Amino acid sequence: MKIATCNVNGIRAAVRKGLAAWIAAADPDVLLLQEVRAPDDLVAPLIGEGYQVITWACDIRGRAGVAIAVREGIEIGREVRGLSAEQPPVDTGRWLEVELPEFGLRVVSAYLHSGDAASPEKMAAKYAHLDAVDKRLTELLGDGSVLVGGDFNIVRGEQDIANWKPNHNRHSGVLDPEIAYLNRWFGEYGYVDVQRFLLPDGQGPYTWWSQRGKAFDNNTGWRIDYQLVSPALAGVVAHARVDRALSYQERFSDHAPFVVDYALEATRPA
Repeated sequence: MKIATCNVNGIRAAVRKGLAAWIAAADPDVLLLQEVRAPDDLVAPLIGEGYQVITWACDIRGRAGVAIAVREGIEIGREVRGLSAEQPPVDTGRWLEVELPEFGLRVVSAYLHSGDAASPEKMAAKYAHLDAVDKRLTELLGDGSVLVGGDFNIVRGEQDIANWKPNHNRHSGVLDPEIAYLNRWFGEYGYVDVQRFLLPDGQGPYTWWSQRGKAFDNNTGWRIDYQLVSPALAGVVAHARVDRALSYQERFSDHAPFVVDYALEATRPA
Protein backbone atom coordinates (compact mmCIF):
# COMPACT_ATOMS: atom_id res chain seq x y z
CA MET A 1 0.00 0.00 0.00
CA LYS A 2 1.36 3.39 -1.01
CA ILE A 3 0.41 6.27 1.30
CA ALA A 4 1.30 9.87 0.50
CA THR A 5 0.85 13.05 2.49
CA CYS A 6 1.13 16.62 1.24
CA ASN A 7 0.19 20.13 2.29
CA VAL A 8 -1.09 21.46 -1.05
CA ASN A 9 -1.36 25.11 0.08
CA GLY A 10 -4.71 25.49 -1.71
CA ILE A 11 -5.88 22.60 -3.87
CA ARG A 12 -7.27 24.77 -6.65
CA ALA A 13 -3.95 26.54 -7.13
CA ALA A 14 -2.06 23.25 -6.77
CA VAL A 15 -4.12 21.64 -9.55
CA ARG A 16 -3.33 24.55 -11.85
CA LYS A 17 0.37 24.04 -11.06
CA GLY A 18 0.50 20.28 -11.64
CA LEU A 19 -0.99 18.41 -8.68
CA ALA A 20 -3.17 16.19 -10.88
CA ALA A 21 -0.14 15.11 -12.92
CA TRP A 22 1.74 14.29 -9.74
CA ILE A 23 -1.16 12.20 -8.40
CA ALA A 24 -1.32 10.26 -11.67
CA ALA A 25 2.42 9.60 -11.60
CA ALA A 26 2.70 8.77 -7.88
CA ASP A 27 -0.51 6.69 -7.95
CA PRO A 28 -1.01 6.47 -4.17
CA ASP A 29 -3.55 4.12 -2.64
CA VAL A 30 -4.21 6.65 0.11
CA LEU A 31 -3.60 10.38 -0.21
CA LEU A 32 -3.62 12.65 2.85
CA LEU A 33 -3.97 16.35 2.04
CA GLN A 34 -3.70 19.45 4.22
CA GLU A 35 -4.46 23.14 3.65
CA VAL A 36 -6.99 22.14 1.01
CA ARG A 37 -8.66 25.57 1.28
CA ALA A 38 -11.76 24.65 -0.71
CA PRO A 39 -15.40 23.73 -0.02
CA ASP A 40 -15.99 20.02 0.51
CA ASP A 41 -17.93 19.56 -2.74
CA LEU A 42 -15.05 20.87 -4.88
CA VAL A 43 -12.30 18.62 -3.55
CA ALA A 44 -13.20 15.23 -5.10
CA PRO A 45 -13.46 16.56 -8.69
CA LEU A 46 -10.09 18.25 -8.26
CA ILE A 47 -8.44 15.06 -7.02
CA GLY A 48 -9.85 13.16 -9.98
CA GLU A 49 -11.39 9.79 -10.71
CA GLY A 50 -10.47 6.56 -9.02
CA TYR A 51 -10.72 7.78 -5.42
CA GLN A 52 -13.25 7.96 -2.62
CA VAL A 53 -12.72 11.35 -1.01
CA ILE A 54 -13.45 12.32 2.59
CA THR A 55 -13.07 15.98 3.47
CA TRP A 56 -13.30 18.38 6.36
CA ALA A 57 -13.30 22.02 5.32
CA CYS A 58 -12.42 24.83 7.69
CA ASP A 59 -15.20 26.95 9.14
CA ILE A 60 -13.28 29.97 7.88
CA ARG A 61 -13.73 30.17 4.14
CA GLY A 62 -10.57 29.64 2.12
CA ARG A 63 -8.48 28.50 5.07
CA ALA A 64 -7.00 25.21 6.26
CA GLY A 65 -9.12 22.12 5.51
CA VAL A 66 -7.97 18.50 5.22
CA ALA A 67 -8.90 15.56 3.02
CA ILE A 68 -8.28 11.84 2.64
CA ALA A 69 -8.54 10.16 -0.77
CA VAL A 70 -8.77 6.36 -0.75
CA ARG A 71 -8.50 4.28 -3.89
CA GLU A 72 -11.82 2.92 -5.11
CA GLY A 73 -12.29 -0.69 -4.07
CA ILE A 74 -10.83 -0.19 -0.59
CA GLU A 75 -13.54 -0.30 2.06
CA ILE A 76 -13.93 2.81 4.19
CA GLY A 77 -15.19 2.47 7.74
CA ARG A 78 -15.80 4.97 10.50
CA GLU A 79 -14.87 8.62 9.97
CA VAL A 80 -13.90 11.01 12.76
CA ARG A 81 -13.67 14.77 12.30
CA GLY A 82 -11.89 16.80 14.92
CA LEU A 83 -10.35 16.16 18.29
CA SER A 84 -13.12 17.33 20.61
CA ALA A 85 -16.80 18.17 20.67
CA GLU A 86 -15.94 21.86 20.68
CA GLN A 87 -13.71 22.62 17.70
CA PRO A 88 -12.86 26.35 17.49
CA PRO A 89 -13.11 27.95 14.03
CA VAL A 90 -9.36 28.54 13.78
CA ASP A 91 -7.62 28.54 10.42
CA THR A 92 -5.16 25.80 11.44
CA GLY A 93 -5.40 22.68 13.54
CA ARG A 94 -7.43 20.05 11.66
CA TRP A 95 -7.68 16.29 12.31
CA LEU A 96 -9.55 13.81 10.07
CA GLU A 97 -9.55 10.06 10.79
CA VAL A 98 -10.75 7.26 8.52
CA GLU A 99 -10.78 3.54 9.24
CA LEU A 100 -9.79 1.03 6.52
CA PRO A 101 -11.27 -2.13 8.06
CA GLU A 102 -9.93 -4.72 5.65
CA PHE A 103 -6.38 -3.63 6.52
CA GLY A 104 -7.04 -3.12 10.21
CA LEU A 105 -5.71 0.40 9.68
CA ARG A 106 -6.70 3.87 10.86
CA VAL A 107 -5.31 6.76 8.81
CA VAL A 108 -5.32 10.42 9.83
CA SER A 109 -4.77 13.57 7.81
CA ALA A 110 -3.44 16.09 10.32
CA TYR A 111 -2.73 19.77 9.96
CA LEU A 112 -1.29 20.81 13.31
CA HIS A 113 -1.68 24.39 14.43
CA SER A 114 1.10 26.61 13.05
CA GLY A 115 1.36 29.17 15.86
CA ASP A 116 3.42 32.35 15.97
CA ALA A 117 6.24 32.82 18.49
CA ALA A 118 5.58 36.57 18.52
CA SER A 119 1.96 36.06 19.61
CA PRO A 120 1.28 34.53 23.04
CA GLU A 121 -2.37 34.13 22.05
CA LYS A 122 -1.52 32.10 18.93
CA MET A 123 1.00 29.98 20.80
CA ALA A 124 -1.58 29.27 23.51
CA ALA A 125 -3.96 28.09 20.78
CA LYS A 126 -1.20 25.91 19.31
CA TYR A 127 -0.37 24.28 22.63
CA ALA A 128 -4.05 23.68 23.31
CA HIS A 129 -4.31 21.94 19.94
CA LEU A 130 -1.15 19.91 20.60
CA ASP A 131 -2.61 18.84 23.96
CA ALA A 132 -5.70 17.58 22.13
CA VAL A 133 -3.52 15.69 19.63
CA ASP A 134 -1.50 14.26 22.53
CA LYS A 135 -4.67 13.04 24.22
CA ARG A 136 -5.92 11.39 21.03
CA LEU A 137 -2.59 9.66 20.41
CA THR A 138 -2.73 8.16 23.90
CA GLU A 139 -6.25 6.93 23.17
CA LEU A 140 -5.02 5.24 20.00
CA LEU A 141 -2.15 3.40 21.69
CA GLY A 142 -2.69 -0.31 21.22
CA ASP A 143 -5.71 0.28 18.97
CA GLY A 144 -4.40 -1.64 15.96
CA SER A 145 -2.34 -0.04 13.20
CA VAL A 146 -2.39 3.76 13.19
CA LEU A 147 -0.89 6.19 10.68
CA VAL A 148 -0.97 9.95 11.16
CA GLY A 149 0.30 11.83 8.13
CA GLY A 150 0.47 15.53 7.63
CA ASP A 151 1.97 18.92 8.29
CA PHE A 152 3.01 18.94 11.96
CA ASN A 153 4.52 22.45 11.77
CA ILE A 154 7.36 21.39 14.10
CA VAL A 155 10.90 20.15 13.42
CA ARG A 156 12.40 17.47 15.66
CA GLY A 157 15.96 18.81 15.80
CA GLU A 158 18.99 20.09 13.95
CA GLN A 159 18.72 17.41 11.25
CA ASP A 160 15.34 18.76 10.24
CA ILE A 161 16.09 22.39 9.44
CA ALA A 162 18.81 23.97 7.36
CA ASN A 163 19.34 26.95 9.69
CA TRP A 164 18.96 25.61 13.21
CA LYS A 165 20.78 28.22 15.27
CA PRO A 166 19.02 31.38 13.99
CA ASN A 167 15.59 29.69 14.31
CA HIS A 168 15.88 27.60 17.48
CA ASN A 169 13.73 29.03 20.28
CA ARG A 170 13.03 32.11 18.17
CA HIS A 171 10.38 30.96 15.72
CA SER A 172 7.30 28.78 15.94
CA GLY A 173 8.07 25.25 14.85
CA VAL A 174 11.53 25.34 16.40
CA LEU A 175 10.66 26.03 20.05
CA ASP A 176 11.72 23.51 22.69
CA PRO A 177 8.20 23.23 24.22
CA GLU A 178 6.84 22.32 20.75
CA ILE A 179 9.63 19.82 20.09
CA ALA A 180 8.89 18.21 23.45
CA TYR A 181 5.56 16.97 22.07
CA LEU A 182 7.31 15.15 19.20
CA ASN A 183 9.88 13.68 21.58
CA ARG A 184 7.04 12.32 23.71
CA TRP A 185 5.13 10.87 20.75
CA PHE A 186 8.22 9.28 19.21
CA GLY A 187 9.75 8.36 22.55
CA GLU A 188 7.50 7.64 25.52
CA TYR A 189 4.45 6.67 23.43
CA GLY A 190 6.42 4.46 21.05
CA TYR A 191 5.17 5.87 17.74
CA VAL A 192 7.66 5.83 14.87
CA ASP A 193 8.78 8.70 12.65
CA VAL A 194 9.00 6.84 9.34
CA GLN A 195 11.52 9.15 7.69
CA ARG A 196 13.92 9.05 10.63
CA PHE A 197 13.33 5.30 11.01
CA LEU A 198 14.73 4.80 7.51
CA LEU A 199 17.26 7.66 7.60
CA PRO A 200 18.44 8.05 11.19
CA ASP A 201 21.53 10.02 10.22
CA GLY A 202 22.21 12.95 7.93
CA GLN A 203 20.49 16.21 7.20
CA GLY A 204 16.94 16.35 5.81
CA PRO A 205 15.52 15.63 3.37
CA TYR A 206 13.28 18.63 3.89
CA THR A 207 9.60 18.91 2.98
CA TRP A 208 8.95 22.68 3.15
CA TRP A 209 10.74 25.74 1.84
CA SER A 210 9.85 29.37 2.44
CA GLN A 211 8.54 31.32 -0.53
CA ARG A 212 10.98 34.08 0.38
CA GLY A 213 14.32 34.56 -1.35
CA LYS A 214 15.87 31.46 -2.88
CA ALA A 215 15.08 29.03 -0.08
CA PHE A 216 14.01 26.28 -2.49
CA ASP A 217 16.91 26.78 -4.91
CA ASN A 218 19.39 26.73 -2.00
CA ASN A 219 17.56 23.87 -0.24
CA THR A 220 17.18 25.98 2.89
CA GLY A 221 14.27 23.91 4.09
CA TRP A 222 12.45 22.47 7.08
CA ARG A 223 11.22 18.90 7.65
CA ILE A 224 7.76 19.45 9.10
CA ASP A 225 5.68 16.85 7.19
CA TYR A 226 5.56 13.42 8.79
CA GLN A 227 4.12 9.95 8.74
CA LEU A 228 3.78 8.89 12.37
CA VAL A 229 2.98 5.19 12.66
CA SER A 230 2.43 2.50 15.24
CA PRO A 231 5.40 0.11 15.66
CA ALA A 232 3.75 -2.71 13.71
CA LEU A 233 3.42 -0.47 10.66
CA ALA A 234 7.05 0.60 10.94
CA GLY A 235 7.95 -3.07 10.59
CA VAL A 236 6.40 -3.23 7.12
CA VAL A 237 7.82 0.01 5.69
CA ALA A 238 9.32 -0.89 2.32
CA HIS A 239 10.41 2.46 0.89
CA ALA A 240 9.97 6.19 1.43
CA ARG A 241 10.75 9.32 -0.53
CA VAL A 242 10.21 13.06 -0.57
CA ASP A 243 8.94 14.09 -4.02
CA ARG A 244 10.87 17.36 -4.21
CA ALA A 245 10.21 19.14 -7.53
CA LEU A 246 13.10 19.45 -9.94
CA SER A 247 12.82 23.23 -10.01
CA TYR A 248 11.04 26.10 -8.30
CA GLN A 249 8.84 26.57 -11.39
CA GLU A 250 7.69 22.93 -11.28
CA ARG A 251 6.41 23.04 -7.68
CA PHE A 252 2.68 22.88 -7.06
CA SER A 253 3.04 23.78 -3.37
CA ASP A 254 5.60 25.19 -0.96
CA HIS A 255 5.58 21.66 0.56
CA ALA A 256 6.79 18.46 -1.13
CA PRO A 257 4.81 15.21 -0.84
CA PHE A 258 6.14 12.51 1.48
CA VAL A 259 5.41 9.07 0.01
CA VAL A 260 5.78 5.73 1.79
CA ASP A 261 5.28 2.17 0.52
CA TYR A 262 4.08 -0.35 3.11
CA ALA A 263 4.17 -4.11 2.61
CA LEU A 264 0.64 -4.23 3.94
CA GLU A 265 -1.92 -6.85 2.99
CA ALA A 266 -5.62 -6.99 3.70
CA THR A 267 -6.46 -8.86 6.88
CA ARG A 268 -9.84 -9.85 5.48
CA PRO A 269 -11.60 -9.62 2.13
CA ALA A 270 -13.15 -6.26 1.21
